Amino acid sequence: MHRPKSIAAVAIIGFGEAGGIFAKDLAAQGRKVSVFDILFNSNRRRQPMLTKAQACGVTAACSLKDCLHQAELVISAVTASSALEVAKQAAPILGEDQLFLDINSVSPASKRNAAKYVERRRARFVEAAVMSAVPKHRLRVPMLLGGPHASEAAKRLRKIGMNAKPFSDQLGVASAVKMCRSVIIKGLEALLIESLFAARRYGAEDRVLESLAASYPGMGWEGDLPDYLISRVAEHGPRRAAEMREVAQTLKQVGVDPVMALAAAQRQQQLADEMAKQNFALDSIERFSWRSLSDALGRSRRRSG
Repeated sequence: MHRPKSIAAVAIIGFGEAGGIFAKDLAAQGRKVSVFDILFNSNRRRQPMLTKAQACGVTAACSLKDCLHQAELVISAVTASSALEVAKQAAPILGEDQLFLDINSVSPASKRNAAKYVERRRARFVEAAVMSAVPKHRLRVPMLLGGPHASEAAKRLRKIGMNAKPFSDQLGVASAVKMCRSVIIKGLEALLIESLFAARRYGAEDRVLESLAASYPGMGWEGDLPDYLISRVAEHGPRRAAEMREVAQTLKQVGVDPVMALAAAQRQQQLADEMAKQNFALDSIERFSWRSLSDALGRSRRRSG
C-alpha cells in the first residue's frame, strides 16, 4: 500500500496573517520553513517583517527563488490581487513534483489560470478553499482541496497537521464553494457595519442587537460576535474588499449579477479608507470595540462636516 511521503521542507509565499500562522506552526513541528514576501524589499516594513520571521523560527528568503529552492510544499498565501502574478512568477522556478498549494481567496477562473502556469513545469497545483478564519483554527483551519492532485495532497497535508479534505478532482469547484459562502460571511460583516454604526448614532444599538438575538438566537449578537465581525474588516478591509471583487467575478462568470458582493466590497473598502484618513490604528487599543470605532469615525466626520 502506497504511503504518502512526509513533507520536511515548506516554502510560504506571503508572510501576512495566514502565512505567518502557518509558518510558525510548521516550524514548531521541526520542519524547515522558508518565507518570502514583497515587503521584505520595503524600506519601511523590512525590519518588522524580518523580526517576525525570527520570532516564528523561519528563514526569511532574499528572493522568491531562494524561498522555493528544495521545498516539497509551496503555499501561496498572498492577496487576491497578487495570486495569479505569484503563480506566474513561481512557475519557472518550480521543479517536477513540487506541490503548489494555492490558499488564496480568488475566483475559480483565477485558480485555473494559476494552475496553467504552475503545471507547465510539471509541478502539482492544488487549489485550497479555506473555510474558516485562520487565527481561530491556525494550522487546523478547515480546507477543501480541488484538482487532479487533491486526494494525494490531502493525505500529505494531514500528515503535517493540516485539516485538508479532497473535495473535487476538478479545479474551481472548491473555490466556488468559498466564493459563494463569502457572499454571506463577508456580506454579513458589511451589513453589520452599516446597521450598527447608524444604530449607535441614534442611540438604538442595544435594541437592534436585542432584536437580532431574538430572531437568530445562539449566534452571539449580544456577546462578542459584532466586535469579531467588524474587527475583521477593520483589520483587513482592503484585502477583504479585493476578495469580494473576486466573488463578483465568480458570480458574473455564471450569469449572476453581483449586486450584494460589490456592495459589500464597497462598504469594506470605505471603512478601511475612513480609518486610514483618520489614522485610526488598531494596535493603539487593547481590545477592539466596534462602538469605539464608530464613535471615533463619527467625531471625525462631525469635525470635518
